[in-house]
Amino acid sequence: MREINCQEITDTVARLCIEANYYLGEDVLDALRSAREKEVSPVGQAVLDQIIQNAEIAAYRELPLCQDTGLTVVFLELGQEVHILGGDLYAAINEGVRRGYREGYLRKSVVDKPFSARVNTKDNTPAVIHTDIVPGDKLKITVAPKGGGSENMSYLKMFSPAAGKQGIVDWVVECVDKSEANPCPPIIVGVGIGGTIDQTTLLAKKALLRPAGQPNPDPEVAEMEVEILERVNRLGIGPQGLGGRITALAVHVETFPCHIASMPAAVNIQCHSARHKEAVL
Repeated sequence: MREINCQEITDTVARLCIEANYYLGEDVLDALRSAREKEVSPVGQAVLDQIIQNAEIAAYRELPLCQDTGLTVVFLELGQEVHILGGDLYAAINEGVRRGYREGYLRKSVVDKPFSARVNTKDNTPAVIHTDIVPGDKLKITVAPKGGGSENMSYLKMFSPAAGKQGIVDWVVECVDKSEANPCPPIIVGVGIGGTIDQTTLLAKKALLRPAGQPNPDPEVAEMEVEILERVNRLGIGPQGLGGRITALAVHVETFPCHIASMPAAVNIQCHSARHKEAVL
């Protein structure tokens, strides 16, 4: 049994909140540079240049990549041989979010009583926390700030199994088309297929954590990702919705077994500030 103190968890979450908002991952930067080479629209090229420059300035000056520093989503992979000491695990994570958003001068975007008073909690808590129990004696923490503009472009559909692969592909492309410029393209499209209503939306969210453009290990699913990406990039929405060849940097699909009578699917879109940082304790 390995022991991890809550204070170490709080310190780590605080650091990850700041790093995720300041530093865009190299995988995303590489995808943006590749998109710049492929883009044929002069306006689209200029937009991509500005997005890349923005990321460079944010890292150099240690400033947020975007004024919307997101609702903090935290993914935990908790080893079954880990014992948490010194307090409550989720309270420690929320304290880390509270500290990170204060110390990093990050915008607080969480409101309580969502359909009535909508009063800002003033510290960006509570975080949305997803926990998987895994083998081993480590704790992996992934912090993924999710902006409102891209999160609002989320979709869920309970398909009949008869719809098949083509039904899902057509629907995902339709979802991106309806979203237009709202999620700040070029985007990464997370798709979940299977499970139940809650599992499929979580799959779509988790798909966004994969390195940009890394294919699903299942060849059939990877082929589906390529087909959706090609069709999305033929829509002509382009960078920031101003037209062009590159609407999406990547499409990531995750699947899970489902009931014989069901085929749920979900789309979760990520803006070009595809922010997430991780640490292993």
